[in-house]
Amino acid sequence: MEQVKSGIPLIGDKMPELTVQTTHGVKNIPGDYKGKWIVLFSHPADFTPVCTTEFVAFAKRSEEFKKLNAELIGLSIDQVFSHIKWVEWIEEKIGVKIPFPIIADDMGRVAEAFGMVHPGKGTNTVRAVFLIDPNGVIRLMIYYPQEIGRQIDEVLRALKALQISDINKVAMPENWPNNELIQDKVIVPPPKDIAEAEKRKSSAEGYDWWFTFKSL
Repeated sequence: MEQVKSGIPLIGDKMPELTVQTTHGVKNIPGDYKGKWIVLFSHPADFTPVCTTEFVAFAKRSEEFKKLNAELIGLSIDQVFSHIKWVEWIEEKIGVKIPFPIIADDMGRVAEAFGMVHPGKGTNTVRAVFLIDPNGVIRLMIYYPQEIGRQIDEVLRALKALQISDINKVAMPENWPNNELIQDKVIVPPPKDIAEAEKRKSSAEGYDWWFTFKSL
């Protein structure tokens, strides 16, 4: 594996090129996913209840992620044999097939590169989520403690919001598309000069020149 720096990356950083062993064979990330979004998420360990509920939820929504041109990739500091057995157990006991690869990061190199192992939590990875765009740039990061399971619909919502923001050059309100103030409308970027601010007072929908919005 390539030498990569350790520690929590920053939004806007390029994802390091990584060659990893997964339940779907050896993968180069992000190289094998060129042109696609990547949802890279870590879990503390295989055969744990909270992680199992999360994997079932990710699996059930995998087609929704694919429709958004996104590929799911799981990770924990377990060997690939453990991943394979756990995936088999989920399908046998719960009836859900896990369709996405899981990285076997038994040396902890990927976890270290992404700041997924936190002091005081031993060698287990925290519940981290990284949304990586088709250019290999980290666009969003979410970290949960081991004790709290993720809300997978929020990951989907954030991915949709990022893509719409990119395409339309707008900002997305709290809980878009169900915001309490402006519902599914999007926020127009602030004006760049006084003339544009004055124009918005009379022509744009909003609360003030600095807070305008529109429908898409």
